[in-house]
Amino acid sequence: MKEYLISEEQSRAWFEEHSPYVYGIALMMTKSAMLADDITQETFLRAYRKFHLYDPTKPLRPWLYRITLNMVRSTLRKQRWLTFFGQLPVEAGTDSVEDLVLKSESEHELWQVVNRLSSKRREVLILVYYVGLSLQETASLLNIRLGTCKSRLHAALEQLRNDDAESYQLTSIKEGLK
Repeated sequence: MKEYLISEEQSRAWFEEHSPYVYGIALMMTKSAMLADDITQETFLRAYRKFHLYDPTKPLRPWLYRITLNMVRSTLRKQRWLTFFGQLPVEAGTDSVEDLVLKSESEHELWQVVNRLSSKRREVLILVYYVGLSLQETASLLNIRLGTCKSRLHAALEQLRNDDAESYQLTSIKEGLK
């Protein structure tokens, strides 16, 4: 068996400190608490097994987030194939991110709009505004150029503004009809 460079106590402390963030990212990307739990566990298991590849001169969180994003992408890709081949039922009434995470109505509406973003735009938006990474860290984590990262973030924010304006207009029209 391979020797790991991290003790069990250290790995437990890691998990306690970073699991809420890893879980939050997984939940926002998959919209499933069950998948987010699985991804969180698998992320830390993989990080423990691959700890010898971690560069201790660099921050830990970006390394964990890269593993998390790879796990999310892999899980979603696998789920699409299983659904396509009829091995996994399509969940019609699953709890959405909004229902699980956010309580207020305005936040609920915001997350509905965020969930309409493409996965690439949503990834950048979540990493910058939810996780709090810089644009440079986000670009590095996603293995894209800084300009691409800025472009995706700008496009995501523009889409959010446009969708919010349309939603406001529809709400005003509906209230005017009452």
